[in-house]
Amino acid sequence: MNNLLMLFIVVPILSFVFLALNVLFAPNNSYEAKVSPYECGFLAIEGQTRSTFQIHFYIVAMLFLVFDLEILLLFPLAVTLYQVSTYGFVIALIFFFVLTIGFVLEIGSGAISLTDSHK
Repeated sequence: MNNLLMLFIVVPILSFVFLALNVLFAPNNSYEAKVSPYECGFLAIEGQTRSTFQIHFYIVAMLFLVFDLEILLLFPLAVTLYQVSTYGFVIALIFFFVLTIGFVLEIGSGAISLTDSHK
């Protein structure tokens, strides 16, 4: 079977079949506490439902994703290091060096510290 046929025909059909089976056979036990705003069953207390959201945690999560994807680019290099020879290795070292400089700058600017000193 051709890979494109598998990708564009068989996979969507299989996913719709599994979705239909889930809709048909999955139990649906909804009750008042489960469909309430808080799934734990407690009702919200008036005046206490809003809290301040610190954007700092979002910034740390985005930085984690960037540096996590950096590690993802290390695996193909490790597999093909004999084929890319010295040129590919030097390019990879330059890439990781630039990302390391960015990481050091983020630490220096205080973007990664989890203390409340940014207020």
